[in-house]
Amino acid sequence: TEKLHFFIAEYEAPMRVGNGGGLAEEGEDIEVLELGIDEALAMVADGRISDAKTVMLLYYVQLHVFPPR
Repeated sequence: TEKLHFFIAEYEAPMRVGNGGGLAEEGEDIEVLELGIDEALAMVADGRISDAKTVMLLYYVQLHVFPPR
């Protein structure tokens, strides 16, 4: 069993504290990518983004933050 918690929030460039992160001793290498929602969804559509958690969060954002007009 797995329980996930997603968090979304607005931010501005001055709030960013680093270029990435992660714990090296746990093999983490986290890269921050800043994409517009249209570009991110295009990456889902063409398979460049395929991680299920990321896909779910992007679709949530599309429906609830940037709803169709």
